Amino acid sequence: MSLAQGREFLAIPGPSVTPDAVLQAMNRPSINIYEGEIVETTQSILRDLRSVARTTARPFIYIANGHGAWEAALTNTLSRGDTALVLESGRFALGWGEMAAQMGVKVEVLHAAPRRAVDPDAVEARLRADAGHAIKAVLVVQVDTASSIHNDIAAIRAAIDAAGHPALYMVDVIASQGCTAFEMDAWGVDVTVGGAQKGLMTPPGLGFCWANDRALAACRTADLRTQYWDWQFRSGGEQYQNFCGTAPIHLLFALRKALDMLLAEGLEAAWARHAALAGAVRAAVGAWSADGPLDFNVLDPRERANSVTTVLSGDADAEALRQFCQRELGLVLGLGLGQFAGRSFRIGHMGWLNAPMVLGALGATQVGLSACGIRHGAGALEAAAAQLAAHLGAARKRQAA
Repeated sequence: MSLAQGREFLAIPGPSVTPDAVLQAMNRPSINIYEGEIVETTQSILRDLRSVARTTARPFIYIANGHGAWEAALTNTLSRGDTALVLESGRFALGWGEMAAQMGVKVEVLHAAPRRAVDPDAVEARLRADAGHAIKAVLVVQVDTASSIHNDIAAIRAAIDAAGHPALYMVDVIASQGCTAFEMDAWGVDVTVGGAQKGLMTPPGLGFCWANDRALAACRTADLRTQYWDWQFRSGGEQYQNFCGTAPIHLLFALRKALDMLLAEGLEAAWARHAALAGAVRAAVGAWSADGPLDFNVLDPRERANSVTTVLSGDADAEALRQFCQRELGLVLGLGLGQFAGRSFRIGHMGWLNAPMVLGALGATQVGLSACGIRHGAGALEAAAAQLAAHLGAARKRQAA
């Protein structure tokens, strides 16, 4: 007998659950790609993407996943032989750097301490040592989806400034946008890279870059540019140039609806919701880890992401647990990536998500732990529920005040 009959619940860190309203927005005929509704839809999305990134910088939309947006950021700002400093805190900044190296960019990696976020002091020290300013760009992710580490983007900017270094500051928010605070302009980010399929609640297929004036100036001399990714071509003023050809009409319909939903909730409210739900997940994992092999990957609680939690499984079989949960319970947990492969599972808590969805995922995971014979501490669901109750109680007090 299986308990998986019913709607399968996706608890991986992207793609996230797509709201029914977003799916329904796609269920309509194609429209003229040159004029009329598509022009206003495109312009309204570009306006609202500025709001979502808290910036006046120019956004660009690509028919691509996040890796495509990485490539766009690199090709528009760097030239062959330039040096990029990659701030490692897991798998994904390294992947961005590997892409740059394949393009002919010299890549240097500044490693974080194991299971810790990027150290701003180490960034400052490395950039101070670069007296000739050979480093042209600093690459970092706000949240690493593999490790579930959250990096302090504002503090890293302060470190770059303290070193007096002119490198472009490039930040990947693919796994954090819509889930946690991000202030492109206030934090001095030159290039932001995003994707639609996580906190923005849209099916995969759209990648984004936001480029400020410094980044657009670098684009004029970058010799890695090709027409598809080129910010200058895409700024030409014609509708087709926004997409270097045919617009991704139905994904734009979906994104338009998703942005409407996010902005109706309010960015700050969405950030607070994700913080509360992440707190519930962390309370449960903390209880499980009190007895047995399970543990948080991220050592410092202040560095744990509000969009994904990586749980180390020790000597327990994380893959057996994941497969059991999907096959028998209808719960899809995230697999371990990179150095975490086979020794961890990930709980995604991003996007269109509420308390019953999170508590249901935690409850099903606990069933899986017990059924698979993985020792774990008691009281996880009670701790998660108490965390959510405390959040709501504090919110009521603030409203009453």
